[in-house]
Amino acid sequence: MTMTLKDAQKQVDNWIKTIGVNYFSELTNTAILMEEVGELARLMARKYGDQSFKNKEEEKKIADEMADVLWILICLANQTGVDLTDAFEKNIKKKTLRDKDRHKKNKKLK
Repeated sequence: MTMTLKDAQKQVDNWIKTIGVNYFSELTNTAILMEEVGELARLMARKYGDQSFKNKEEEKKIADEMADVLWILICLANQTGVDLTDAFEKNIKKKTLRDKDRHKKNKKLK
């Protein structure tokens, strides 16, 4: 079974209401999002960048950190009434219209 963004939003909302008790405030969740993005950035810098891993840090999984970022982003979407499916579809259309020739003309990408 494939999970859609709508399914994910419903699943997170159900988890929060049954296990998590209640959402943290939007401001707290924004701060948590920044923290999770930072953890992902740290792993990316070490795996694909020039920094080296410390101790057992390498055992952390990039996929898990990405899932943490997605989880908290879904929390924020639920709290602010954002339908991520609709928002993402509109975002793809925006980028397609705006950038349809831009990247093809970028000599840095060739």
